[in-house]
Amino acid sequence: MFTVFRGGQSGAWRVTRFAPVKGASLSPTPSMSVVHSLTIALPILPSSTSWRLAGVKSHVRYVERAEKEQLAAVQAELGRPEATCAALIPIKKSAAWWELTQEERRQIFEDRSHHIAGSLKYLPAVARQLYHSRDLGEPFDFLTWFEYAPTDTDGFEELVRTLRATEEWRYVEREVDIRMERERLDAG
Repeated sequence: MFTVFRGGQSGAWRVTRFAPVKGASLSPTPSMSVVHSLTIALPILPSSTSWRLAGVKSHVRYVERAEKEQLAAVQAELGRPEATCAALIPIKKSAAWWELTQEERRQIFEDRSHHIAGSLKYLPAVARQLYHSRDLGEPFDFLTWFEYAPTDTDGFEELVRTLRATEEWRYVEREVDIRMERERLDAG
C-alpha cells in the first residue's frame, strides 16, 4: 500500500507553516491531502495539485529487538480525534550516508545520535509513521509524518530540535518542514 501526500488548493489538512530547512523546497500550498492507494500513480491528479510525494510503510530498521518492543508498547496510532496538528517532514540523506554499511548507519542513528532513546519520551503524545521513498525513485528518501494534539506542540517542537542537533542530521541534504491543522474528528 502506497501513501501519497498531495499539496494543493484543497485537502483535509490546512497548511499553517511551510519552511524549507535544507536544500531545495517544494512549492508552498494552502492545503494537503493524504491518500492511501494500491498504486503509486494515482489515476488523475487534480489540477489544483502543486506536488505529490509517495512512500511505503516498511519494516522498522536500525532497531534491536528490545527497542522495537519498547517502541511498540508506547506508540500511538495515527488518526486520533484529538490529534488535530500534523507535520510532514520529507528528508533526503546524502550519498555519504548511503555509502555507509547498515552497521555504520546504526551506530550513527542510535549509538551516537540516540534517535530512538531520545524520541521515546515524546510517545505516545506524538504519533509517527515513516514512509520509505528512496527505492521508488522519489525526490526524498523518507517522508516522516507526525500527528499530535495542540497541547503537545511544544513537546513536538522540542523533539524536532533535538533530532536536528544530532550527528545523524549532518547527513541530511534536503529537508522541508510542513505543519498542518485539521478539524477535530468525531470519536464515533
